[in-house]
Amino acid sequence: MVYGPEWHKSSYSAGSENCVEVAEGRVTGVRDTQYRNLGRLDVPAGEWAALVTSVGMAE
Repeated sequence: MVYGPEWHKSSYSAGSENCVEVAEGRVTGVRDTQYRNLGRLDVPAGEWAALVTSVGMAE
């Protein structure tokens, strides 16, 4: 059986309708919650971590 990525909404969405979802792993997928069917952006996990750190969102 093949499993897809586990998507979750950004914790910074605060219940907003305008948010993104991510699926983290070796490659991190990013997509718009309202337009999931339009595709996603896939980036290497290390690059995603660098972005999150640089914008001050790392916990």
